[in-house]
Amino acid sequence: MSDQPYQPPKVWTWDKGNGGAFAHINRPEAGATHDKVLPVGEHPLQLYSLGTPNGVKVTIMLEELLELGIAEAEYDAWLINIGEGDQFGSGFVDVNPNSKIPALLDRSGSTPVRVFESGSILVHLAEKFGQFLPKEAAARTEVLNWLFWQVGSAAFLGGGFGHFYAYAPEKMAYPINRYAMEVKRQLDVLDRQLAEHRFIAGQHYSIADMAAWPWYGALLNNEVYNAAEFLDVQSYQHVRRWTDEIAQRPAVQRGKRVNKVRGSSPMPERHSAADFLR
Repeated sequence: MSDQPYQPPKVWTWDKGNGGAFAHINRPEAGATHDKVLPVGEHPLQLYSLGTPNGVKVTIMLEELLELGIAEAEYDAWLINIGEGDQFGSGFVDVNPNSKIPALLDRSGSTPVRVFESGSILVHLAEKFGQFLPKEAAARTEVLNWLFWQVGSAAFLGGGFGHFYAYAPEKMAYPINRYAMEVKRQLDVLDRQLAEHRFIAGQHYSIADMAAWPWYGALLNNEVYNAAEFLDVQSYQHVRRWTDEIAQRPAVQRGKRVNKVRGSSPMPERHSAADFLR
């Protein structure tokens, strides 16, 4: 650690020795690093993901659709281990050129459709099956307002606060304080909204809740970054109420397990409802 302030060079160059928890997979360019064909199961929907908050958004959505009895939402969930660089395999890059999970291949039509970015996948599934996204214009817009709020906010919570608080090789006051302030502001936005509404976008459960719960619910339950006490998350009583209510949904409980590789009840892959009985 240097006591000297950092002076940026005129042109940035990549320092491969710059540490951190993910230094071995971080790089400044896109594209595949190796050839690897993605597996394909028997269902029209093929999900390639990992049980992170962004991945859990989609598995919750799929399990909620199945909970409604929509058999066409059956899916195969394949593990993409980002710690081992699976996201840079050629097959995965073909589905998501940004090399981030989750990615979905919808093979239900004559031509396979690739869908990447968690928010885009939620909208695709909601429109495909006519669930969890209202058709009436004002209500639909409100759900999309909050969906895009979440996907825009996740970078500050995960890539900002989570990185500097939990993963950076050095603890630095400025970035931790900067991002802690932003995360607490997000929690306050959410708490104020939930003080007046049962769910984020109103009185009905929607893809906005499915997007936000894996991040903010996990934060409230101290399941990410071990930062619940640091951020005083229990002071957000309306977020607490919402977190607990959604946690009771059977589809949410199932969705949390899919593509999970650590902790209790891991399920690295999921190919049918029977997998939950093992």
